[in-house]
Amino acid sequence: MDRKPLIQRKTAISYKTEEKTVLRGFNVSDLAEAGYTFVDALYVIFQGRIPAENERKMLDYEVAEFLEHSMSPSAVSAIAVMNGHPMLPAAVASSIMTFGGAHGPGAQHGYMMKKYLDRAADTGKSIKEVAIECVNEYMDAGLAVMGMGQPQHLDGDPRAEPTHLKQEELGVTGVFLQFQRALEEKFYARRAEEGRSYVAVNMIGAGNTALSDMGFGPNAAWTIGVCMRGYSCACHALYTLKKARAWAASRSEPMVQMLDLAMIKYIGPEDREVPPLSERQEYAKKQLESGEYKKWAL
Repeated sequence: MDRKPLIQRKTAISYKTEEKTVLRGFNVSDLAEAGYTFVDALYVIFQGRIPAENERKMLDYEVAEFLEHSMSPSAVSAIAVMNGHPMLPAAVASSIMTFGGAHGPGAQHGYMMKKYLDRAADTGKSIKEVAIECVNEYMDAGLAVMGMGQPQHLDGDPRAEPTHLKQEELGVTGVFLQFQRALEEKFYARRAEEGRSYVAVNMIGAGNTALSDMGFGPNAAWTIGVCMRGYSCACHALYTLKKARAWAASRSEPMVQMLDLAMIKYIGPEDREVPPLSERQEYAKKQLESGEYKKWAL
């Protein structure tokens, strides 16, 4: 007698057979063979569609920027946990779990924008009007305006404004960028009126705005940022596993606090220029021939 499973679930994401794995209707092998990239697959899996070329370029730009931010809570967590020598995925998982209300609060910014844009649609107010209301309501309540300010980049996150400009350059613009730009204008003006120091847009404000205009919902946009940083944190954990000894007591070393950032010293490659894409092949060839990269390879 045939028996139905006790619990049935449905998915619109993927299925597999002995011959293929199908993602939102596309055979993943066919996508790869046709030359579609990782970011194309992100569009397919999150939105069920292949992106236009300018959308692909914008997402490609963003995931590269999200990838690394050095000694942020996520990287520090990966290093600290790996010092105990658990299984490697445990350190990566711990890093991803640091994202929340203060570190990379992407979903909160997305929902804030959506709330005020919905207000504009419901009341007939302009995007600029509701952006002004957003700033005033948050600041009057003593709340941080989401997407503004970064504690380690006092003059502004160096990735943020270029992300706005790239979004404009590629033409991936919409109501979210209009709202964010109007919010920033009012935010800067109000802080100036109150005699307070300049606080610039951060990467959540810029990056999440672009993702929203590309069709990613607040949680989807947040997830993409978190997962991209997971790759970086995996490298921090792997470096600690391969290059550093496990955390242990020693009579010859002073007692240290594991989360004291002063104890984490960068000893990687010296600063170097990013080669133009037109020189990629020659640059890659020289790297392979010199073998210098092997000192850092994981």
